[in-house]
Amino acid sequence: MTGFAARHLYLTRHAEASPDESELTEAGRRQAVLLGERLRGVPLAAVHHGPLARAEETARLIGGRLDGVPLRRSEAAGDYVPYLPAREELPAETADAMLGFLDRLPAEERERGPALAAEACARFTGPVEGDEPRHELLVTHNFLAGWIVRAALGAPAWRWMGIDHANAALTVLRYAPGRAPSLLLFNDTGHLPAGLRWTGFPPELHV
Repeated sequence: MTGFAARHLYLTRHAEASPDESELTEAGRRQAVLLGERLRGVPLAAVHHGPLARAEETARLIGGRLDGVPLRRSEAAGDYVPYLPAREELPAETADAMLGFLDRLPAEERERGPALAAEACARFTGPVEGDEPRHELLVTHNFLAGWIVRAALGAPAWRWMGIDHANAALTVLRYAPGRAPSLLLFNDTGHLPAGLRWTGFPPELHV
């Protein structure tokens, strides 16, 4: 009978992108390489990444610092709205601002998002079949990273909003059989020099 083993999910937001998001900036390329260096000692089975250029380039640069780890492109790892809350789910004092923000996002991202988020959780989270633990890296975008962390913590569905990730920061989750998910590391930028940390956040949130 096949058993289950622990999955370690290494989660990152793509590195800093150009204003038109068609490629990484020079700083973003440095961020990706440094994250790859940090992960060199991790026995990664795969690097999963979204289809957009900024995620794909980040994954390729990380992969260039690893030894033979396959890169796997996935629509489920892309950029989309994972969940659209109803007004009554949201805190009354912030509901207008939060719903206004969601209304400004592309309709396709809002419409396709929930199904893709469900696929992402099915593919990238939870224990794995077999006897061997698995380590995987997911290079994705801010919204899906927040959704996966929210799910691991059992927070309300709308709470993916406000769980934000800096570019090329590292979050690590562990999914062990028979246990609640563990958040081992969140939004860590220790592999980046000070000048490359906190990109992707507005200046007032840099710490």
